[in-house]
Amino acid sequence: MLTIIPATDDHLPVIRDMAYRTWPGTFGQILTEEQIQYMLEMMYSPMALRAQVHEQKHVFLLAQETGQDTFLGYVSYELTYRHQSVTKIHKLYIVPESQGKGVGNALVGAVADAARQVGDEALSLNVNRFNKAVGFYERLGFSVAGSETIDIGNGFMMDDLIMKKPLG
Repeated sequence: MLTIIPATDDHLPVIRDMAYRTWPGTFGQILTEEQIQYMLEMMYSPMALRAQVHEQKHVFLLAQETGQDTFLGYVSYELTYRHQSVTKIHKLYIVPESQGKGVGNALVGAVADAARQVGDEALSLNVNRFNKAVGFYERLGFSVAGSETIDIGNGFMMDDLIMKKPLG
């Protein structure tokens, strides 16, 4: 059974560790090693994580086996993104050994519950167009709403699909 808890500042190193464990397998066939390392440092340095939580108002949730100390994955989201009735999922990663066991589904469900509580009408996320997670999101009821290419600096681009899921 899974337990989902809100992350505290004390959990930020755990989130960073899970990202460093997950990203090489997730993006190794899609992005260069240089881009993976650049993005990890850009998004998961201690300073970047603190800014996401305290300045950008991202909420992180952690999933763990009930009664266990180890974490299986995390999600970050922002309610009422850009003053719209949409909750934006910024990050969703499951450690490799826990993928395919319902952890991602449970985390998205927890975000959907939080979104409904504030009256948001949909979930939105960006995903690399070549990421196998596109199929996972489609199975959860997300559909492609658009695409965008984002210059993230250092000569690197993110080539993403924008996916949305209505909340009913």
